[in-house]
Amino acid sequence: MQPSKIAGNRAGYVVEDRDTSSLDGLGEAERLRALSRFQILRPFFEGETTLTEIAQREGISLRTAREWVARYRRYGLAGLARKVRSDKGRRLASSQLQQAIEGLALRRPRLSIAAVQREAAMIAQKLGEPDPSYDVVYSIIRRIEPGLMTLAHEGAKTYGETFELIHRTEADRPNAIWQADHTQLDILVNDRGRPKKPWLTIILDDYSRAVAGYALSFSAPSAIQTALALRQAIWHKGRPDWTICGLPEVLYTDHGSDFTSQHIEQVTAHLKIQLIFSAVGRPRGRGKIERFFRSLSQVLLQ
Repeated sequence: MQPSKIAGNRAGYVVEDRDTSSLDGLGEAERLRALSRFQILRPFFEGETTLTEIAQREGISLRTAREWVARYRRYGLAGLARKVRSDKGRRLASSQLQQAIEGLALRRPRLSIAAVQREAAMIAQKLGEPDPSYDVVYSIIRRIEPGLMTLAHEGAKTYGETFELIHRTEADRPNAIWQADHTQLDILVNDRGRPKKPWLTIILDDYSRAVAGYALSFSAPSAIQTALALRQAIWHKGRPDWTICGLPEVLYTDHGSDFTSQHIEQVTAHLKIQLIFSAVGRPRGRGKIERFFRSLSQVLLQ
């Protein structure tokens, strides 16, 4: 999934011609590093704060923050990666210490990373482990889902406003918002001698209600199925009667494990697609895709 010239400028992300092929060559550690830096910059790209405020809050120089922005706009997520440390693969903190660091990061009022590192060092001494460095603590905290951090520090109301505000109104143009969802079709199909119900993954354009992409499989929903449907949605279909393609500004999904997977988060970050999840039990704005599934079941399959 490596388009380089499909979309134009969108919001604060500023899509440029770029070489996105290098993302495939990144190792897992490099991907995590790049994703953590993107999560730091995300409020700036979405117009919620300034680079100066981000630099002060995260304890990095303004020059570094500007360099990250420039590299992301030029190269996508791959531009935020760096060389893997020589200690790659070594266990830098036990699972018990990692959980303690995550708990400190979610404490209210919010602690700075330096404060978390100091308290984590005292916990490490009690556990008989080496003191975790600032970089180790920073890496663990940056892997926490941004929505969870917002929920812990600012409450459910702010979480809903931050992650769902855009979906209280309809999209005003094609490719502004795409929705993604799965359904198990109420029909039995022969799969090597065994009757099974297939799963359908749909990417739907919120403005036109056109299906941008889909994937059909006997396997339960997964990040791979979602990625395949998204790839088809983005690329030209080669059919005169199916013209929808391009990069959406927003991909809106529920909290399924396939949608919240690290793979999907990396793909959307690299392509400068804003990934937004509906709150658990409150799927606002998802009526169009649910109606599509209902019509599919009640009209087509019947």
